[in-house]
Amino acid sequence: MSKGPNFRLNYKGLGEVLRSPRAAALVNDAAAQLRDQAGDDAEMSEYTTDRRAASVSVPANLQASDGLLTKAAAAVGLTVRNR
Repeated sequence: MSKGPNFRLNYKGLGEVLRSPRAAALVNDAAAQLRDQAGDDAEMSEYTTDRRAASVSVPANLQASDGLLTKAAAAVGLTVRNR
């Protein structure tokens, strides 16, 4: 029985990719699309931890009553799942 491919994940290299300006641009573009789809009540924040990141938020009552952010995420092709 043959084994699958054998490789080692290069954590240092992956970290460099995740901190790169190109990765930031991809993350920010996805977040901006989500914000735009969610409408005027949505807010986007860009930030950096150990990598570039962005968040999109909507008022809790709109998410609770209409699922606004969940619907917007699905509309732009993001996978939505429960933890």
